[in-house]
Amino acid sequence: MTTKRSIAGEFGLQIKTLIMVVGLLWALELIDIPLGGSLNAFGIRPRDPQGLWGILFAPFLHGDLLHLLSNTVPFVVLSWLIMLRATEDWLAVTVLAALVGGLGTWLFGQSGSVHIGASGVIFGYFGFLLARGYFERSFVAIALSVLVTFLYGGLIFGVLPGQPGISWEGHLFGFVGGILAAKLMSKPRRKSSDLDF
Repeated sequence: MTTKRSIAGEFGLQIKTLIMVVGLLWALELIDIPLGGSLNAFGIRPRDPQGLWGILFAPFLHGDLLHLLSNTVPFVVLSWLIMLRATEDWLAVTVLAALVGGLGTWLFGQSGSVHIGASGVIFGYFGFLLARGYFERSFVAIALSVLVTFLYGGLIFGVLPGQPGISWEGHLFGFVGGILAAKLMSKPRRKSSDLDF
C-alpha cells in the first residue's frame, strides 16, 4: 500500500532537491576557478568519442560565475514550475532534455568547440512547459504555458545561431528534448475535471 506525500512534504522535497542541485553547480564552479577553468574540458566536444562524456558533465559546468548566475534563476523558476505536478516529473524532464540536448549538440555542434552549461536543460524545461499546455489541453497546463511565455518567451530566440560563444545547438536540442518529454509524459485530458496538475 502506498501513500501520497503530504503537500508540505512534497514542497520540502522540492526545496531540498533544488538547493542540492544548485549547491552542486556553485560548488563545482568555485572549485573550477582556482583550477583555471580546467573542468570545462569535460564539456561536450562534438563528434569526438571522448566528448560523449560531456553529455553527462556539461550541464554542471560553467564558463564563469556570471554564466552560472545567469542560469541559476531560470533553472530554479522553471524547475519548480515542473515540480508543481510531481518532483519525479522534474527528474524525467531533466534527464530527457540533457540526453537529447547533449546528443544533438555532439552530433551537430561546431567541430573543435566545447559546450558547457545548464542552459540546454533550461531550454528543455522551457520547451516542456510550453508544449505541455498543447498536448494536455488542461486549464492548468495551458495557464502554466502562458505564464512561462510571459516570463521567458524571449528565450525562444536562443535556439537561433548567431551569438558568439552561445551554444545555440544545446539550446535548440534541449528545447526539442523538452517537447519530447511533454509528448511522452502528458496525461490525456479528462472530461470530469480540467483543473488537475
